[in-house]
Amino acid sequence: MQEASTLVVFVAFAFFYFQTRPAWNHLAAFACILAAVAFAFWPQK
Repeated sequence: MQEASTLVVFVAFAFFYFQTRPAWNHLAAFACILAAVAFAFWPQK
């Protein structure tokens, strides 16, 4: 969960301070990290 929140802050900082936009592969990697967080907190039966 910490990795996901850190990446959100970093992307927002890069967007507003450096005026850069994330590429498609950055968004795909972030989606994979969010999926890993979701699987880590998935309830077990």
